[in-house]
Amino acid sequence: MDLFGILTMVGGLAFFLYGMEVMGSGLSKASGGRLERLLERLTDSRWKAVLLGAGVTAVIQSSSATTVMVVGFVNSGIMKLSQVVGIIMGANIGTTITSWILSLSGIESGNFFIRLLKPMSFSPVLAAVGVGFIMFSKKEKLRNAGTVFVGFAILMSGMDIMSGAVKPLADVPEFTGILTAFSSPVLGVLAGMVLTAVIQSSSASVGILQALCATGAVSYGAAVPIIMGQNIGTCVTAMLSGIGASRNARRAALVHLYFNLIGTAAFMFVFYTANAAAPFAFMDDGADAAGIAAVHTIFNIFATFLLLPFSSWLERLACMTIKEGEEGKKGEGGQEEALQILDPRFLSTPGFALEQCRTAAVDMAGCAKEALLLSMKLIHRYNKEEAKKVEELERKVDHYEDELGAYLVKLSSRDLSAKESHTLSLLLHSIGDFERISDHALNLKEAAVELKEKKLGFSEKASEELTVFENAVRDIVNTSFLVFEEENLELAKKVEPLEEAIDALHGEIKKRHVKRLRKGKCTIEMGFILSDITTNYERVADHCSNLAVNLLEITEDEYGVHEYLDVLKGEGNPFFGEEVRKLGEKYILP
Repeated sequence: MDLFGILTMVGGLAFFLYGMEVMGSGLSKASGGRLERLLERLTDSRWKAVLLGAGVTAVIQSSSATTVMVVGFVNSGIMKLSQVVGIIMGANIGTTITSWILSLSGIESGNFFIRLLKPMSFSPVLAAVGVGFIMFSKKEKLRNAGTVFVGFAILMSGMDIMSGAVKPLADVPEFTGILTAFSSPVLGVLAGMVLTAVIQSSSASVGILQALCATGAVSYGAAVPIIMGQNIGTCVTAMLSGIGASRNARRAALVHLYFNLIGTAAFMFVFYTANAAAPFAFMDDGADAAGIAAVHTIFNIFATFLLLPFSSWLERLACMTIKEGEEGKKGEGGQEEALQILDPRFLSTPGFALEQCRTAAVDMAGCAKEALLLSMKLIHRYNKEEAKKVEELERKVDHYEDELGAYLVKLSSRDLSAKESHTLSLLLHSIGDFERISDHALNLKEAAVELKEKKLGFSEKASEELTVFENAVRDIVNTSFLVFEEENLELAKKVEPLEEAIDALHGEIKKRHVKRLRKGKCTIEMGFILSDITTNYERVADHCSNLAVNLLEITEDEYGVHEYLDVLKGEGNPFFGEEVRKLGEKYILP
């Protein structure tokens, strides 16, 4: 092979790896995090976990991605170590689907319909369709499908280029001599392990081996141990992802390693013992792509059936390797559980990462709401423990904003679909409103403390007016937070009229206070405290309005916030005026 042949092979390898990456990315975006949520939820039995792990990996075309995701699940406390063993085994089976797809390139037949099954026959059509979807379709689903089609076409083109480039190597004695050396099981395992550890993809390394089969110089005797090593080498990705993770997360990565090590040792013992007793005639035959796929699949199914009944032993072995102790406790209690789920490993699957962000944001919203409702109670009946609780909740909400905001910023740099971008934008807007609502809760707590320390109290009339105002504020808080949790667009349209009614109440309460002040029925000091309380209530309503308006504006993707409000409150919208009128009748000051 000359220099140009080497360059052609390297180019083919680059196309192959890039095509695999593009196809996997398109499949991941198309799933929108749904596959990962299935992994999280449907693992109540070992066999179901195996099937689920196999199915998800077959779709996203990467056992490494599945195992890294599983390590993240364990690290964030979403799953227990015992739940992930079956998924890891299933992932090893699922990854073999790629080798079967690649094996189609070896189809040779004069029959027209059989030739159509050959990827190089239909991948140009897929590429054309995919490019058409990407360039001309506005639908996100079709664009994602186009990315998958183009990725597959690039993958198969790379495979074809590699196969063509290495064919001349069959006549190079040095090359065939190297492959003969790999017939030694130990050297073969090491070679497969190193290759896969470097490119961090067993599917890709098996594909490279299938391409080498085009030379006709790769015998089954050389291929079998290399395939065994490739299964061990793929563990490096999960092992790297376990660095700095919790103790159980690192144990999950070890389960993956032990499964492949023990499975390889058992398979090779059975295989070579049987070969010694009755030599296999095919060992010296040239391997083809389909044969490589078959060996890859048989090994993983064999290892799964052998070790699944002993999955608890694998778990125990991992626990013995990483023992109980102080080391590795990071993330297992120092943070709130809702923040533990913001694992950096999930960033590689943006759809699922956004779901985790939503879960954390809903928990943050609950803390802000609890702080506000407690502080409103303190105005009328001060309680030291509840006041302390408000402070704790406000600090917790601040921490949520810092951690969640930083995670969302990291996520924003990923390749997101239009829907995911909208969700991310909504979350970034919303967490700021939750944090400000908790700040207002703290302000109300301070007002309650001042009333307590100075032994002050509102007049009966002022208390009645404040109660009506508070009822309206509670309603807008409950409504807007429900809008955020459920993304309920119809309910969101009812928030702005309520905010308008609260603004009217605020103005009327200020007028009545001025009248009482002029008549000497209220002191200036009490007036300042009342004004401080009602202003905080009014601003809480503003932030509730933001939550609803942001959802409507981002979902409809037509207006800015101010433009949207102008349209909403315009004369051409009878619904808004009628809603404000009804709410004015509901919240009547005594």
